Amino acid sequence: MNILSSRSSVGSASSGDVSSDSSIPSQYKVLTLTFNQDCTSLAMGTPNSYSLFTIGQENKIDEIHDCAYDSVYIIERLFSSSLIALVSNQAPRKLKVCHFKKGTEILSYSFANTILAVKLNRSRLIVCLEESIYIHNMRDMKVLHSIRDIPSNRDGLCTLSSNDENPYLAYPGSTITGEVQIFDTINLKPCLMISAHESTLAAMAFDMTGTRIATASNKGTVIRIHSAVDGSRLFEFRRGVRRAATIYSLSFSPDSMFLAASSNTETIHIFRLINQKEKPSEETSSWMGSFSRLLGDVAHYLPKQTSEVLTQDRAFATVHLQSAGMKTAIAMNVFDRTLKLFVAGYDGVVYIYEVNKNEGGECKQISQYLLFNISQNSNNQQTIIANDRRSSLDGSRQIYSSNLSRKESNAVPLSSKLTNEKQADDQLYNTALQEQNFPELPSPPPGDGE
Repeated sequence: MNILSSRSSVGSASSGDVSSDSSIPSQYKVLTLTFNQDCTSLAMGTPNSYSLFTIGQENKIDEIHDCAYDSVYIIERLFSSSLIALVSNQAPRKLKVCHFKKGTEILSYSFANTILAVKLNRSRLIVCLEESIYIHNMRDMKVLHSIRDIPSNRDGLCTLSSNDENPYLAYPGSTITGEVQIFDTINLKPCLMISAHESTLAAMAFDMTGTRIATASNKGTVIRIHSAVDGSRLFEFRRGVRRAATIYSLSFSPDSMFLAASSNTETIHIFRLINQKEKPSEETSSWMGSFSRLLGDVAHYLPKQTSEVLTQDRAFATVHLQSAGMKTAIAMNVFDRTLKLFVAGYDGVVYIYEVNKNEGGECKQISQYLLFNISQNSNNQQTIIANDRRSSLDGSRQIYSSNLSRKESNAVPLSSKLTNEKQADDQLYNTALQEQNFPELPSPPPGDGE
């Protein structure tokens, strides 16, 4: 039995997170999986190492970096640049920011408590602790502002817009209800509080414009989208009526027309963000369209909970996984003019689906990748990275030590726009790399194991 089939069988037999299964060797356990801001890269942390992969045309996933490093449970990459932020279970209060292509550590910060989340965009680096949030300036890594005494946030739930014009930060505003606090990271002041759910929050995500935020509560039955500018409710979707769920991940499509949600059930839901008046005429004039309008009219005379169930839209498209319970991270991007959904499971398998933007329905699986096979094939004591295509480009074979980064030419080329953005990002952080006097946060008291 190969690794892929054996791990799939483990996943189908488990009702929880496979990464915590004691029967799995440590080298095959996944501690974290994160897509970058525009779904062109995937990062994976394991008990023994962390790896970076590129996502490119022709549904390809290629490893570009693999490094021996103990128990990385937070890893974030800034777009397609060489900047990554790391936190390890060996030192859970210490943030390391690295330039992985140069193999250089830019800085190391120690915080008073465990780091629960790190978020990046081109202007800000956010560090979330249970009761405070630190906002760093990305250009020089200096601390600009700290948000103190936030409601207890044990899961480190927060999200940061990647849009340069609307770089909002969102985090829970209550430990009792699903309130969302929107914070302006440029002017360093709170903007508004959104009452999104009656129950506490479980997941949040901004769209690419930074003007819309999707939320789900710990019940997981309803997903709502609000304006991050004025707090108005824009859309409301029902994932299920009877079956509560734990929402693992929310992700918008690049054009903000679709929202995907993964949970601990076997179904991933994709919702279409289209207003009733914008729906095609054949849909609104059909029997189902007439019935929906009738329900909308009747809903005004029914109790609130009943009316909400009747007026909430259902999923436009779905993906049915082989098993329930597997923790997943999802992202959407457009390749070859087709909307693709990427589902990264904590069993180390990435599935790629094609979303029919016109008809919806069940999404077609077009490929799958086992991340551990990619890592194993490219990381022994010494790694030879060469193939016929690359040999024709540089005329030589290149050998790298196992703890050094691979050349990014191994990745599938992105568009010229993304390439230019990457060069600009790398230039920005090459400048940051040259900074000598980074401010130090107060170090933790001695004797804490760090």
